[in-house]
Amino acid sequence: MQTHYDYIILGGGLSGLTLAYRMAQDSFFDTKSILIIDQSAKEENDRTWCFWESQPDIFEDTVSHRWPIIGFKSPVFSDEIAIQPYTYKKIEGADFYAFAKAYLATKPHISFLQEHVTDIQEHTGKVTVTTTQQTLTADRVCNSFLQLTTLEKQSQHQYLKQHFIGWFIRTETPVFDPEVATFMDFTVPQKGNCRFMYVLPTSPTEALFEYTLFSKELLEDTEYETAIQKYLSNKGILQYSIEAKEQGDIPMSSYRFDKHNSKRIIHIGSAGGWTKASTGFTFKHTLKKTAILVDFLKTGKDLRAFSKRTRFWWYDLLLVDVLYRKNHLGAPIFGEMFKNNPTDRIFRFLDDETTFKEELQIIWSLPKKEFIKAVFSRLFRL
Repeated sequence: MQTHYDYIILGGGLSGLTLAYRMAQDSFFDTKSILIIDQSAKEENDRTWCFWESQPDIFEDTVSHRWPIIGFKSPVFSDEIAIQPYTYKKIEGADFYAFAKAYLATKPHISFLQEHVTDIQEHTGKVTVTTTQQTLTADRVCNSFLQLTTLEKQSQHQYLKQHFIGWFIRTETPVFDPEVATFMDFTVPQKGNCRFMYVLPTSPTEALFEYTLFSKELLEDTEYETAIQKYLSNKGILQYSIEAKEQGDIPMSSYRFDKHNSKRIIHIGSAGGWTKASTGFTFKHTLKKTAILVDFLKTGKDLRAFSKRTRFWWYDLLLVDVLYRKNHLGAPIFGEMFKNNPTDRIFRFLDDETTFKEELQIIWSLPKKEFIKAVFSRLFRL
């Protein structure tokens, strides 16, 4: 078996497969050997990704449902909003894995290895990757394995978690509008936190209900599930079956994951800080980052030069600081944002695509006192 590769991608999840897919579509890499290592076969439907788009992107064929309208509910603002030119979309993990792997399997220079990685070491001129079965080397390594202990041990950047449990339910009678996705429903009891229900109906009788928090600590599983049960009861939905469940814990932090990059090793996905710190959204940011990274890899430059901080990094930093200190302000902050700004501006802001003038309009629409405190706290700390 081959033991040296031009590129080794560690992790066959969203960032790893998206990066490999983009490399496979670029003729520059046709003569490069690429290995993807993951201990999982990635065949289960272990997660769903949702995102908004105004134009179809590379994984459009895997989209399982689309919503032209989103619902937002909070004590200060509630509405159902048509989001054209955007569409809110959902991709099932199993569909994404199957699509990407089937395409990559047609490329003879790309291979897969299902083993557990135990060590990564950079040496002069190469990187050594050790698995439970063997030792491999590569010119460059793209690592998507997130080390949460690194995040937990640091104190410079606040760390929240987007955590949730979801029920995929089926009702006996039609009760849902499959055209409307409930983006955030903050009318659930907040209990001193930032808590909301997220609802994705895919037919008149099928929907995903996720009880979600942006907070420091996880809950007992029963608390999430009791909240979903009460929410359904309050909606008059009493006769239903639970078809499946999902659970997640996504890191929300502006910690500089990229500072762990080296000349020949780059961290990607959540391990590289590609998760949007203020929302936990990862999918669209991964599509963008991988496109930029592919072009960067072609230059052969030191991988430490890839990541650059932008003003959007600072916006995320301040919001996480505010919610870390006063977690109960989540509902009024997001409520004022949706009340005082058109949805397309909000989406472009969260996609890091707004102009500075538009960003000032959004910032001015939010509760100002706590953000001013966060700014001065950061300036004093720096």
